[in-house]
Amino acid sequence: QVQLVESGGGLVQAGGSLRLSCAASGRTFSNYAMGWFRQAPGKEREFVATITRSNSNTYYADSVKGRFTISRDNAKNTVYLQMNSLKPEDTAIYYCAARAAPSYYRAYGDYDYWGQGTQVTVSS
Repeated sequence: QVQLVESGGGLVQAGGSLRLSCAASGRTFSNYAMGWFRQAPGKEREFVATITRSNSNTYYADSVKGRFTISRDNAKNTVYLQMNSLKPEDTAIYYCAARAAPSYYRAYGDYDYWGQGTQVTVSS
């Protein structure tokens, strides 16, 4: 089992920045590919970004490319999502997810473990 706890969400004005963190415990963090997803009210959970367990490859949704950056610190068992130039449409609950595999993954069903989420609200 892997336990994931997100933090760093909050209220920010459009154009602002936030950094989300996801702390993992329970298993060897460096064995897991990590992803960030988000879910806005009335919408399905959607992919945001993913990173391989070796920190060598990343992949982003088109809607956040160039504004968001995913990174990880395997020594701290933490994955981050730096969010810049935030827009009101980025408002959602943000979730991190983990899968014990070497590649990166974009589908909700690819992941085995999920955090409880952190709320991000961007005001216009």
